[in-house]
Amino acid sequence: MSRNPLDSPQPWYSGITRYEWLVLIIASAGWIFDVYEGQIFNLTRNNMLGDILGQAPGSDEVKKYGDWFLGVFLLGGTFGGLLFGSLADRYGRSAIMIVTILMYSIFSGLTFFATELWHVTALRFFVAMGVGGEWAVAAALVSEVFPKHARAHASSIFHASSVAGTTLASLAAIWVGANWQYAYLIGVIPALLIVWVRISVKEPDKWKRAREEARAGKGKVGSFGELLTVAPWRRHAFGAMALAAVGLGTFWAVTVAGQDLARERLISEGVSPEEAAQKAKFAYGIVQTLGGGLGLVLFGPISARIGRKGAFILFHVAALAVTLVACFVPTSYTMLLVILPVFGFFTLGMHAGYAVYFPELFPDRLRATGMSWGFNGGRLLAAVLLVFSGQLKERMDLNVAVAWLGLFFLLGVLVILFLPETKGKELPS
Repeated sequence: MSRNPLDSPQPWYSGITRYEWLVLIIASAGWIFDVYEGQIFNLTRNNMLGDILGQAPGSDEVKKYGDWFLGVFLLGGTFGGLLFGSLADRYGRSAIMIVTILMYSIFSGLTFFATELWHVTALRFFVAMGVGGEWAVAAALVSEVFPKHARAHASSIFHASSVAGTTLASLAAIWVGANWQYAYLIGVIPALLIVWVRISVKEPDKWKRAREEARAGKGKVGSFGELLTVAPWRRHAFGAMALAAVGLGTFWAVTVAGQDLARERLISEGVSPEEAAQKAKFAYGIVQTLGGGLGLVLFGPISARIGRKGAFILFHVAALAVTLVACFVPTSYTMLLVILPVFGFFTLGMHAGYAVYFPELFPDRLRATGMSWGFNGGRLLAAVLLVFSGQLKERMDLNVAVAWLGLFFLLGVLVILFLPETKGKELPS
């Protein structure tokens, strides 16, 4: 069936094959549980660490180790992403996707048995390795399977499926309450995806062609040396890393703080800490995340209309503005609930841009490697911001600290100015 050109009046999904839809569904399913593994700790860490340390869930010691383990997760994601991204370029998307899903599923299930801090450290690191690797492989697969006119939309839908992961984690956390162990058993479910991936997903023709060209001496697949030393891939790699660092750093420092802002607002209104914690999970995991999901879905169509760079600039500038509004305007919990969907739309919505934009920055033989370097290298830089944000939030009121941290969105605007526009172009070969 012939493909529609970019200026066709037909909808973007016209001409998409059944197999292309299947790839999008499978990749999204893996990403849903990928996100679940990251979010479930954020939502259960107070109870988990309170039990392990023998302290109240809201104690300073619990908060300190909570931030520590988020840093461990970012580091594990960085290491796993770089490793599995390179392996995916060398050995194939389908094979490495299976490995990453199996990895984060097994170590999530083993968290059920964690009783010591070192247990949590090791398990969160290995879960993060699988999580970090799976995103780049799945995102590369979607971008390589879908045609040019539908790539941005499909990649946005893929990344937007993360909302289902966050919602699932929120519902699981509410359901298990203080019995946090059971929330990690749910993380074993994606292991069932392995059979589906093995049967259904074929290696993309683009990857096969790149492997054959590499065997003929035309470049190296999965080479960090080529990625980081050869123009223009070097500039693209470091630019992608800086852009992702802004988004991932502000996610943990600013976006996730929507839950903390809701909890503090409720406590200031006389709500008990226990009830405030539960309502804050709803405010963040459901209300804010629904707005974030809409932003993720719409980033693709917006970038298809105004360009990748224009979309990134729009989302970063609006994210700063709405952060200031969320921090200083609400006078009640109800008013904050009205603002949180918009807050989520812009602060989270920009993340879909990484799935849309990063595959377009790198050639077939380096695509997963470059995407992993950008997205997961950004995690490493984001860990620095995470430590800084924790210190800042200890020294000043939460809303003031979050407002200051929101200024990092302006760095994203600066970074994107030095990267190319890829709207309407074929993937580099």
